[in-house]
Amino acid sequence: MAAARDDSSDTPGSRLSYGDPFQAPPEERRVDRRLRGRLLAPVTVWTAGSGERRAGLTVSSLLVAEGDPARLLGLLDPLSALHDALDSTGRFLVHVLGAGDERLAALFAGRLPADPFVEAAFVEHPFGPRLEGDRHVVCCRVDSSEPAGFQVLVRAEIVEVHLAGAAAEPLGWYRGGYRSLA
Repeated sequence: MAAARDDSSDTPGSRLSYGDPFQAPPEERRVDRRLRGRLLAPVTVWTAGSGERRAGLTVSSLLVAEGDPARLLGLLDPLSALHDALDSTGRFLVHVLGAGDERLAALFAGRLPADPFVEAAFVEHPFGPRLEGDRHVVCCRVDSSEPAGFQVLVRAEIVEVHLAGAAAEPLGWYRGGYRSLA
């Protein structure tokens, strides 16, 4: 019979811990990141390129500006393959994710050790790889990009919008996790 383990000691390895061991404690985190985490944000996947030169990224920092033509503004990681693909192609697709797309969002965010283009089903489209499934998709043409904080602000013209018929409830990002509104 095994002896019970006393987890109350301060011996290294004696306690189980959960979460990211490299994440700073809340009191040491940047206040702007803490504020952003408290704002409900839509979860989208942006894709660009074709064939072997395709790229994608989960993006939650975006805004639609009404007008003629309408514009889409988004914040991207300047070191991402998607940013490079936008520079070379000048066009991209935005896929609005819904409840049940949490794995897809995590794949494109780089939170899972797998290639999202192998894991997910796509069809070729003139604006970039299009995710299969019933979801809202926006075709965009890049107008400009410029540094904004630690990110790059991309401004794009909305060329086409394909609204899904029976799309799932939207997926949101809130307080460090994916949440559905359902």
